Amino acid sequence: MPTGEPADSWELWRSLPDPLPAEAIIAANQPREDAASHRSYTYRGWEFAVPPGVFSPGRTSELVFDRLLDGTIELAGRSYVVMGCGLGVEAVIAANRGAREVHALDVHPDSVRATAGHFARLVGEPSATTLVPTTSELFDRFPASARADVITFNPPAVSETVSDNPDIIRNMCVGSGVVLRFLDQIAERDLLTPGGEIYVVLSTTAELRRITGHAIERGFTVEVAHSQGWRGSDVRTYLFRLRR
Repeated sequence: MPTGEPADSWELWRSLPDPLPAEAIIAANQPREDAASHRSYTYRGWEFAVPPGVFSPGRTSELVFDRLLDGTIELAGRSYVVMGCGLGVEAVIAANRGAREVHALDVHPDSVRATAGHFARLVGEPSATTLVPTTSELFDRFPASARADVITFNPPAVSETVSDNPDIIRNMCVGSGVVLRFLDQIAERDLLTPGGEIYVVLSTTAELRRITGHAIERGFTVEVAHSQGWRGSDVRTYLFRLRR
């Protein structure tokens, strides 16, 4: 496990695998639900209504949820930004883990509304956690004076286009560029508090070395907080921890 020093970050970078072949990436990322329909989703006993246009969380999202819930990603008393808030599962967990505030950002207005609705129903009032739901392209509408102790992002970084549906593209396969812009904005606007952490989920369906190399060049150290494969799949998923 890297120690967080720049040399260790580059050593990790050199060890990362190439993306899987295009055909394997496309096969592993076929849409698994009709996103135009009303659906439901359950996580650890919490019930979420999934409106049309909003996506149900997949296994990589649950990888993050589990580590928020078990305290691996510490939230108590901290300011937390969930980039791509979707249904709002992270926001509900954060309130249960004692986060001081949650900035729930998503480019998709219906996802932001779903997050606010689920937070109100499942967390309720009064809450010690302040929710700030914001429709935003990355950090474009993030308050200029705000800083984050923790940021999580499960980006749509799949490197191959797996559908012509714009909703599916938005949710899955925008590519590496969205992660590079995400990192650039954090660095340029100095959005992390001292000791702040970023957790980004990426897999061998994305350009791991391009993204992590860019992070190191922008002044972040990179570690692997968690890595796992999936039964019946060649995909390996990484939860990267970045610090400045």
